[in-house]
Amino acid sequence: MSRWIRFLLIGLSAAIGVIVLGLAVFAGAIAWNARSGTPLLERTPATPTPSSSTSPAGPPAAAKAEASSSSEAASQVLFGDLHVHTSYSADAQLMGVLIAAREPDRGPAAACDFARFCSQLDFWSINDHAESLTPASWRATVEAVRECNDLAGDPADPDLVSFLGWEWTHQRLEAESHWGHKNVVLLGTQDDEIPARPIASDTGAHYTFMLLGALGPFADGFGFADFADFHRYTMDALETEDCEPGVGVRDLPLDCREAALTPEALFAKLDEWGHRAIVIPHGLSWGTTNPAHARLELQLEQHDPQRQRLLEIYSGHGNSEVYRSLRRPEPDPEGRWQCPARAADDEVELCCHRAAILASARCEEPGSADCEAEVARAVEVAAQSDSTLASPLAAVAGTTAEDWADCGQLGRGAFLPAFDYRPRQSAQYSLALASRDEDGRALRYRWGFIGSSDNHRARAGSGYKELGREIMTDGTGYALPGDFLDARDKSFYYTGGLAAVHAAGRDRRSIFDALERRETYATSGDRILLWFDWLDPEDALSRPMGSEVESAAPPRFRVRAVGAFEQKPGCPDFVHAAISAEEIDSLCLGECHFPSETRKPITRVEVVRIRPGSVETGDVEDRIEDPWRVIECPADRGGCRVEFEDPDYARAPVETAYYVRAIQAPSDAVNGDPLRCERDVQGKCLRSRPCGKRADGLPEDCLAPVEERAWSSPIFLRPPR
Repeated sequence: MSRWIRFLLIGLSAAIGVIVLGLAVFAGAIAWNARSGTPLLERTPATPTPSSSTSPAGPPAAAKAEASSSSEAASQVLFGDLHVHTSYSADAQLMGVLIAAREPDRGPAAACDFARFCSQLDFWSINDHAESLTPASWRATVEAVRECNDLAGDPADPDLVSFLGWEWTHQRLEAESHWGHKNVVLLGTQDDEIPARPIASDTGAHYTFMLLGALGPFADGFGFADFADFHRYTMDALETEDCEPGVGVRDLPLDCREAALTPEALFAKLDEWGHRAIVIPHGLSWGTTNPAHARLELQLEQHDPQRQRLLEIYSGHGNSEVYRSLRRPEPDPEGRWQCPARAADDEVELCCHRAAILASARCEEPGSADCEAEVARAVEVAAQSDSTLASPLAAVAGTTAEDWADCGQLGRGAFLPAFDYRPRQSAQYSLALASRDEDGRALRYRWGFIGSSDNHRARAGSGYKELGREIMTDGTGYALPGDFLDARDKSFYYTGGLAAVHAAGRDRRSIFDALERRETYATSGDRILLWFDWLDPEDALSRPMGSEVESAAPPRFRVRAVGAFEQKPGCPDFVHAAISAEEIDSLCLGECHFPSETRKPITRVEVVRIRPGSVETGDVEDRIEDPWRVIECPADRGGCRVEFEDPDYARAPVETAYYVRAIQAPSDAVNGDPLRCERDVQGKCLRSRPCGKRADGLPEDCLAPVEERAWSSPIFLRPPR
C-alpha cells in the first residue's frame, strides 16, 4: 500500500476516532482503566510471568486420570483448545480498551499460564488474526509458544502441548465472495518447520478495522493509556508493507504482510511451504460475521480435503451444528424487501412478523388505511434489517430490544445457538452436500468435529466452570444505550468448548496425528469422555470416529459415554504452589479446573444420520435425520454403553454419515437461556430480557440450566464400488 493512501487512512481514522471517543465519553458506560502505557510488545511476553519465572510442577497424576483411563483402546483422551486469541489480535486489543471488566492486556504468555494453571488443558493453539499481526508480534508469538513448550517437561510426556498458528479471517457482504474464518494450526514450532510469516486473508481488511487506532493521540490527553497503546499497535500494523504478489513464499522479505485472497490461494501457499498444517473452518453459522444468504456449496470447489480435516462446530460464540429450514426475507425485482408469509411450522419468528404485531398495537385506529400503511412500512423496514443484521428498532418507534422478543433467533429447544443463525452454513448442511467439479471428480465435505473457545482474553479452555460472563466469554456486557444488536448478541456468548482427541500419547506428534485422522470430538466445555466405533461384522475389528469405511453389510456401531467430573470450588494445591494468589484471582478469577471424584450422569445418546445428495436438488432437510435414533441411558454415573445398527443401510446407494451426541444431565451455564424469554402457555416468546447488568450496575452471569454435550466426529460408510 502506498504511503499517501496510508496517511489518508490515518487521517480518516483520526476523524472517526474523535467521533467514537466523544460518543463513548457521552455514554459514560465504559469503565476506563489507565495503565502503564508501556507498549504491548514490551509488556508481554518480555515481562516475567508465572510461565517464565517458575518451573510448574503441573497437575498431579490423579488430576490427569480422566485423560488416560480409557479401557476402550490403547489410546487416551486428551482435551484442548485450538482457537485462542490474545491482545495481539486487533479485535482483542480494542476489546481490552473498551471492556468494562477492567482487564489488563494479555499476550501469548498469559494464554500459556491460563492453559497450564487455570483450565489445565493437555494442548492448545494460539490463533491471533493474521490480518493484524506485524512482524514483531509474530516473532514474539513464536518465542512465547516455544517458551511455553520448553517449560512443559519431557517432550514425550509434557504437561501441556502448545501449537503455533493463526486465524485467516475473510468477510464480505456478498455470499458469493465470502469465504469465512479458518484457523491454521502448525505441527512444528522451529524456524525450518513453520512459515516465515502468517498468511492473512486480505491486506486491506485490517486497515478498515484499525481506524479506531488513531484514538491514541486524543486519548493521551485524557490519560487513557489503553488507547495510546492501541494507537501504537495499529500504527505499527499500518507501517508494515504488503508483500509483493506473485512472488514465491520463500523469496519474500521477512517484514512484509502476506495475503491469500481465497481459500484456494491459502492452501497453495501452505503447500508451497510444505509444512504439516491443518486448516479448521469455524464460525460458519454466526450471523454476526456471515452474510444472510451465505451457503457452504459456494466453497465446495475450493475445499481441500487434505488440509481441511476438521470443523469447529461449537465455541464461545455458539453452536453451529444443526440445520433448520429457516426462511429469510427477500427483495422483490424492484428492490423492496418482502416478508415471507407466516407458516404453522415456522421454528423462528421473523423480525418482520414481529414488526407487524408491534406496529399494529401502536395504531390509534386499528384497521384503518393509515394503520395498514404504517404496518406495511414497519414490515418492510424490519424485513430489510432481518437480512442485513441492522437494528429493527427503526421499524417501530418507541420499541426496545425487549419488545422484539426472540425474533430472528433459533428459539426454545436450541442448544446454545449462534446469534442470527445461518443454517446453510451449519455442520449438518455441509455433510448433506455433494457435487462434482469440471473434471467429474466428487466433491464432498468429510470432516471431524471439534469444539474450542474463540476466547479473546488469552483464556484457553475457558469453559471449565460457569462463571465470569464478562471475562470468560466475549460478551462484555457493554452496550451503548438503545443499541438493539449489542443488547441481544451479547446474550449469545458462552464459555468455551473443547477439542478432544483419542491419541496414542501425550506428545505433540501423537496429538497432531489424531487431529489429522479425525479421531476427535467436540464438547460444549465439560470434559465428557466419548467413544464411537464401527464394528466389523466379519473379523470383530472396529474403526473409530472419523473413519471412512467401505462395506456392503448393515453397519453396527458401539458408543460409550462417561460424564464429566463435578467441579470443586477454588484451585488445587499445585496451582497455589506455582503462582501467586493475586495471579489466581486476576487470571483464573479465583477458580480453576478442580475435578472431584464424582461424575455427572449421561442421560441419553442421540444418533444423527445424513445421506449427501446433489446440491441442485434442494431437498437438504430430507437427507438429514436428526435425531435418527435416541437411546436412553441408565441413571448411572459410571457412564453409558450402547450398540445399534442400521438395517436400512443397504437401500442407500450413496455414502452415509453417522455421528452421535452424548447428552449430560442438566446443569447451569452462562447465558444458558440467551434471551430469557417470558413465554405463553404454547411456549411462544412474548418479551425478552437480554443479559446485561443488574440494576445495581454489577454484572450477572445469567445462569440457566442446559444439557452439556459431546459430539463425535462422523463415521463415513459407503457401499463397495
